[in-house]
Amino acid sequence: MSSNSQPIVFYDIAMRPPVEKNCCSPNPWKARLALNFKAVPYTTKWVPLPDVAKVRSGLKVPAVRKFADGSDFYTLPIIQDPATNSAVGDSYDIAVYLQKTYPDSGAGDLFPDQKLDYTFTPDSEIAVPLSEVPQSGFIEYAKFNVNVDAAFSTHVQLSTQEFPFDPATAEISKAEFVRRAGVSSWDDFALVGEAREKVKEGLRKTLGELAKLFLRDNSGPFIMGTRATYADLIVGAWLRMMRATLPSSEWEELRSWHDGIFAKLHDALDVYAEVK
Repeated sequence: MSSNSQPIVFYDIAMRPPVEKNCCSPNPWKARLALNFKAVPYTTKWVPLPDVAKVRSGLKVPAVRKFADGSDFYTLPIIQDPATNSAVGDSYDIAVYLQKTYPDSGAGDLFPDQKLDYTFTPDSEIAVPLSEVPQSGFIEYAKFNVNVDAAFSTHVQLSTQEFPFDPATAEISKAEFVRRAGVSSWDDFALVGEAREKVKEGLRKTLGELAKLFLRDNSGPFIMGTRATYADLIVGAWLRMMRATLPSSEWEELRSWHDGIFAKLHDALDVYAEVK
């Protein structure tokens, strides 16, 4: 991208002010990390959670996921790239777009060849629909993306109590989550005591399986040692969410699990975590 080109516009969900500190949605974080990895100029447009469907429809970017009842799941991120007159509305597709459009930019290849043999099968249906695996492109990464999403989404109830809703739209947003989940009130998401410890232990064990990938090359914090790839950004995005939504003591617990593998990954990705 030339220096006089208009920057990419990146649409993320506005959380509690300051939004730069509290942004925590994992899929927008995947896009942000990829944009920073590629070092392409961009600006962030913050969208209130209740306005996401309207904004996405207004940009004529169709929903890429659906709820179990067949209704569209309107979410972010989206990027608009004036250089190519393109709009892309899925975090994985955004990473693929950036790699194909700006192959040599920034830190280089987001998708080098590697085997990402990690699978996670949830015990029950996940309320938020996951992305489908495309039939072409970087399939190994696409499958990994879906499995990592499933692994963290299964335990996402841990994040509800301290979720940083924007106070201006909190009640509307909570009501929508309640409606989607088919529960009676936001309080039904509360997870305390023994029940919370059980879910937390489930997350610890789940991350133990994922951690094995990071042990293949002990030269650095990434799956490929000292070389970061989109696979690391996928996991790192979920860690950003956990940092923003877990009680601080539990975030420190998570950092200590599995010899600190995920703490090292999180911290190593700080170089790509600037919120612009």
